Amino acid sequence: MNVLRPRPQPTERVNELVGHLFRHKSGEIVATLVRLFGIDRLELVEDVVQEALLTGLKNWSFKGIPDNPAGWIVTAARNRALDIIRRDKLLAAREKEIVSQLYVSEYDNISEPGGQSICDDQLALIFACCTPELSHDSQVALVLKLLAGLSVTEIAKAFLTSESVIAQRLVRAKRVLRCRSAAIKIPEDKELEHRLKSVHQILYLMFNEGYNAHAGDDLVRHDLVGEALRLTNILVNHHLGDTPGSFALMALMCLQASRIPARVDQEGNLVLLSRQDRSLWDKKLICDGMHFLDRAAQGDTLSAFHLEAGIAGCHATAPDYSATDWKQIVFYYDALLERQRSPVLALNRAIALSMSGSIERALAELEQLADDPKLAGYYLYHASRAELFTRAGQHADARRAYLTALKLTESAPEQRFLRAQIAALEH
Repeated sequence: MNVLRPRPQPTERVNELVGHLFRHKSGEIVATLVRLFGIDRLELVEDVVQEALLTGLKNWSFKGIPDNPAGWIVTAARNRALDIIRRDKLLAAREKEIVSQLYVSEYDNISEPGGQSICDDQLALIFACCTPELSHDSQVALVLKLLAGLSVTEIAKAFLTSESVIAQRLVRAKRVLRCRSAAIKIPEDKELEHRLKSVHQILYLMFNEGYNAHAGDDLVRHDLVGEALRLTNILVNHHLGDTPGSFALMALMCLQASRIPARVDQEGNLVLLSRQDRSLWDKKLICDGMHFLDRAAQGDTLSAFHLEAGIAGCHATAPDYSATDWKQIVFYYDALLERQRSPVLALNRAIALSMSGSIERALAELEQLADDPKLAGYYLYHASRAELFTRAGQHADARRAYLTALKLTESAPEQRFLRAQIAALEH
């Protein structure tokens, strides 16, 4: 009797594990296989990784979960890729080279993550996705799909657009990369500087989707937050990513992530910043954030991430909500708006303005944003109006705005919060 033989596992346990692997390992595996097979075989790589995950989902329920499930997925994807190589005349000529590299890959030791080769592969794939031949929106969508494992639906929510738009965007982006058929490597000199800005934007969008999930039962998607922090940490520890902008981004992420433990109560309900228990804030992340903010200040570069990290720093270092330096925060938002006329930034500035004692002016500024198409379907715009109406004593307007916001979010914690605010206005 083989006592080490894996035992059958409940389907829920297998589903949870495969989901975990998909989130945390698929990006690493895709990045390494793309390096081996070439960017022109991106879709093949995605297919074999997806197929390996589905095979694991099917087999592990009755055969048991292997000791090293991540390594099992890698082996299955690798073997499937080799089968396809042997049938594909175009790849057959490279079979010997690819096989030799596959069997010395760090993925043989995937249970010990974080190897430099794997980190380099992921950075190289991010930079490849940031080719200037793709629009910025296409770059972001591609990285979120390949390295963070987001679905088309999730990416559409992050972009405030439809699933069909994102699906078409991904198809066109993959076609461009396939036609380009370039080597996967981190660029140098001026090209590096240009692409680094896109990489920063992509990592921050990934973090934001995790910090404030647009759909689902949980307000925070810890897997995405962790993935964004992990990839950014790889970047700042790589000599090519050792820049003030990278440090400012890392500072911003750390300072915002420090508040996550206090953003929901024990029932998973949203807790506003003004009501959060600051003793729950992660002190180590605050220290890390302020450390990276200091490093970002070395030099003459001032990016949007510096300003946003400055805002996050005002919150992180305030002893309580009432003592927050809102005038300084308004100053930072003014500087941000000088760099980029974003309706979401204007919304955030109006909220900060209201906290500095100018509710009427803040409401007037929000009304000026009412016709912006990007805010019309943005639940936070309407929820913010509702909160300001409530503070101004205009309860009927507040109720209408909360009801509009309720129709625009698919996040369960946000829906519960909005219903609670509406109920409070009715009593």
